[in-house]
Amino acid sequence: MNEYGLKAKDATIADLGIRHVADAYWNLTPAELVEETIVRGEGVLTDTGALAVDTGKFTGRSPKDKFIVCDEMTEKSVWWGDINIKFDAERFDRLYSRVAAYLQDKTIYVRDAYACADPAYRLNIRVVTESPWQNLFSNNLFLRPTKDEILKTVHADWNIICAPGFHANPEIDGTRQSNFAVINFTKRIILIGGTGYTGEIKKGIFSVLNYVLPHDKNVLSMHCSANIGSKGDTAVFFGLSGTGKTTLSADPNRGLIGDDEHGWAENSVFNFEGGCYAKCVNLTKEKEPQIFNAIRFGAIVENIEFIEGTTTVDYDNISKTENTRVAYPIDHIDNAIEPSVAGIPKNIFFLTCDAFGVLPPISKLDAGQAMYHFISGYTAKVAGTEVGITEPTTTFSACFGKAFLPLHPTKYAELLGEKLKKHHVNVWLVNTGWSGGSYGVGSRMKLSYTRALITAALNGELDKVAYETMPVFGLSMPTTCPEVPTELLNPRNTWKDKNEYDAKSASLAAKFVKNFEQYADFANEEIMNAAPKAAVSA
Repeated sequence: MNEYGLKAKDATIADLGIRHVADAYWNLTPAELVEETIVRGEGVLTDTGALAVDTGKFTGRSPKDKFIVCDEMTEKSVWWGDINIKFDAERFDRLYSRVAAYLQDKTIYVRDAYACADPAYRLNIRVVTESPWQNLFSNNLFLRPTKDEILKTVHADWNIICAPGFHANPEIDGTRQSNFAVINFTKRIILIGGTGYTGEIKKGIFSVLNYVLPHDKNVLSMHCSANIGSKGDTAVFFGLSGTGKTTLSADPNRGLIGDDEHGWAENSVFNFEGGCYAKCVNLTKEKEPQIFNAIRFGAIVENIEFIEGTTTVDYDNISKTENTRVAYPIDHIDNAIEPSVAGIPKNIFFLTCDAFGVLPPISKLDAGQAMYHFISGYTAKVAGTEVGITEPTTTFSACFGKAFLPLHPTKYAELLGEKLKKHHVNVWLVNTGWSGGSYGVGSRMKLSYTRALITAALNGELDKVAYETMPVFGLSMPTTCPEVPTELLNPRNTWKDKNEYDAKSASLAAKFVKNFEQYADFANEEIMNAAPKAAVSA
């Protein structure tokens, strides 16, 4: 045990109901946790010095096994349904006692950390894990307190108990199956069992902040990346998987605030985290140099395979999962700013990969449109590359992170609208997908053009040009942009068959309207007026 672990060990563990453990290692250094992992046979070093581990049966989150305790605090405030599943308070207490009993006589690893880089919203976290590499993950992903701060923190604001070796009995415990992640807002505990996937730890706290900050602090919690320019201008990037969020927000000429989770307070945008949890499938130094170079000692790569006969990671090998991941502290990125706090945003980008080829490469949104498209959280995924399969499928995820929203999406959208109007923020919808036709007919928008469009928006060049209105969707499209062919800016112009474009546009608009029906009863008039003008068949 190192010097950080000498404070009130027995009392604090007992306060969590965890007693008679074999040993409790507090706040071990990354090097110590790597050594513990290797000695226990739970991981190996790669040739870059990163620690490689397998998370077991689960290589991703299990959304159907994520629960929120329904009690007096949450019953009328949480958006209950298939995203937020109710869990009985008494059953939680029994399950918690069973997990605590399971941890008796075991070695556990305890980490003091915090979330929210803005001190005004700091959330102190204590993480108890069954394995040392889960503790290293917590060290990498959360913000790291100083030694003095650790010694002063007797009781954390939130506790996370993570016991992947404990398997629930659904008949006894009220879970769906043996794995679970349960959030108890009243007791401020996240209880995880039956799964070693570390993303449950990260997203558990994100879900907590998505409740606490908007509900109690009037702070907009955001599933986004953010960076800052040399003149202090903050930019925020929203986008689902495959839209280019990580690629487009990673700019060597701009400082990285964070890559995934942020809060927008009265006077700041701040990172929730102290690290990054990046996908590394098909990773190359050429495509993602910042992520590639961050995979060094102290980082953890999950569920990867090695090139045969070596300790070199084969990032193209997805035999275990397509969701291969790397977790590293944010200071592994050269241009990351510290602390991860900046001013209110000047520009916000909603990134979508529209595989239907309907949306313009960039358009400017008013506040109502911004709220509507924020709630919609649209992108499209191609059905595949097999012969004859060319029709893409729509994907909608409210607020670009529906799976992590304890409150109704309109709560976040209205808070966004308030801030946009107060601070006169530019909001841009950027299509990184197809032009000149749908997937299989048209072509993917060149990355160089998308970068030029975003740069022009950031530099204020698009404030000086004329705009035209897109039919059906009502979007404002710039008529010129430096370094981008003018004919690309209006998507209809790129299609040979204009009637076919009009039909595809109407079809996509109808999908937007149909998806939004689930939110319409809670959306205000301004949001509803921003909907595409489309008929929806019964």
